[in-house]
Amino acid sequence: MKGEKIYEYDLEITGVTDFGMSLEAILSGKEAVPPQGARIDVAFEGHASGRLSGKVRGVDYLRLRADGRIDLDIRATIETEDGQRISLSADGVAVAHPGNPVAELSENARLTTAAANYAWVNSRQIWAPGTVNLATGKIHIEAYMQ
Repeated sequence: MKGEKIYEYDLEITGVTDFGMSLEAILSGKEAVPPQGARIDVAFEGHASGRLSGKVRGVDYLRLRADGRIDLDIRATIETEDGQRISLSADGVAVAHPGNPVAELSENARLTTAAANYAWVNSRQIWAPGTVNLATGKIHIEAYMQ
């Protein structure tokens, strides 16, 4: 990946909220995503390491489409080890493979803060590839500043 790697994080899925159709039913093949799609909210938390280190907590407001695409809409907070907060907003896609609990993630992230020590994040674009293992509830992301 091009750019400076500024953080990577390992997260745990801490909660799932469905809206009429469970993620488990969709992933197991018991139910198909309806033509209008399905919404699933996935809460997570964990730790970031690298140039930005600290606690990460947020929610991914997933939109599962009938054609198999999963659109990501992520809102999170990185609370740095020195107590500053950075807002993370990201979109992107997850690519799931039938019969495999691991999906590939491609995120386009924006970081925002008024903390002077981290003002450098405000003007930069972040590309973040990773994976989510839905069987174990683990997410891994590596983020590169462009």
